[in-house]
Amino acid sequence: MASIRDVAKAAGVSLGTVSNAINRPEVLAPLTLRKVQKVIEEMGFVPNASARNLRAGRNRVIGLIVPDISNPFFTALAMGVNDAAFAAKYVVILCNTDESTDKESQYLEVLSAQNVEGILITPARETIRALAKVAEKGIRLALVDRPALGLQACSVAVNDSYGGSLALTHLHELGHRKILLLTGSEDIPQVADRNTGIRDSMKEIPANQLPQIMELRLDSMSASNAYDAMMKKIESGVDFTGIICGNDLIALGAIRALREKNISVPEDVSVIGYDDIDFAGSANVPLTSISQPAYELGFAAAELIISECENPERHVHQRIEFQPRLVVRSSTAPTKSHRANLRIS
Repeated sequence: MASIRDVAKAAGVSLGTVSNAINRPEVLAPLTLRKVQKVIEEMGFVPNASARNLRAGRNRVIGLIVPDISNPFFTALAMGVNDAAFAAKYVVILCNTDESTDKESQYLEVLSAQNVEGILITPARETIRALAKVAEKGIRLALVDRPALGLQACSVAVNDSYGGSLALTHLHELGHRKILLLTGSEDIPQVADRNTGIRDSMKEIPANQLPQIMELRLDSMSASNAYDAMMKKIESGVDFTGIICGNDLIALGAIRALREKNISVPEDVSVIGYDDIDFAGSANVPLTSISQPAYELGFAAAELIISECENPERHVHQRIEFQPRLVVRSSTAPTKSHRANLRIS
């Protein structure tokens, strides 16, 4: 394989002239440029982009750390990141933490050691200190699906507080007054924000219509975990008519348990999910869900961090917030008493 020295020798020019022909052709005289390009073509010389980037302190690689790639929400988010990176000629290294802070710390160390230009991360828990240490090494950071509270970094997030409010308001308007909150730990910022939205929306409800909220926390926000927890909950008695789930996978696991126990959805119990993943609408019981734009989240976050990598001196950190929306399908319906009241009125 021909080297840049071979090209320079054959063209009778300096190494710098060949470099300019490849990287800054506009600075060369047209005749010189054509001569060098002709030799490059004849010799089949391929510029070594990796070597050029290394000399320039650039490698055009960014890391993406997500808590659960098995969740279709994060799969769509990763696709958005990858598409934006590909368009800008960047490569993405994907890391999955399984919601483990230990794994998250290890991935941050590995990506830092690999000298990636930036890291996009959806933190598993509160890890601002660890992220601040990464930023001190000169690695750009952007938070995805999470506001960058207390951190000098870009962030792209969804208004989860509003999403929680949408879910409670929807069930309340359908007449549900005993509602089960089936979700993960409040250590997860998104869970905490949605719960805040639920509590805030309850302040707007008249005292005589105030719903009773029961909470069932899951160790892992997966369909199988939700199914197991729901089966145990049903055995102890179904004292609720509506369920607000932390994500769509939890909702699908809960619906499976209810159906196996001959509890009809939505006639007996209404179920609302969160994320509006691709197959939510094609489930056995099409799922009502709070939709958030996963692909757009990832794409926007990647564009922000790539912009910072390309123009660090002129970059200004941005905080982008998307608004969730309610998508109503067949898994929610008015309670029996609410339906009766509607008929009477």
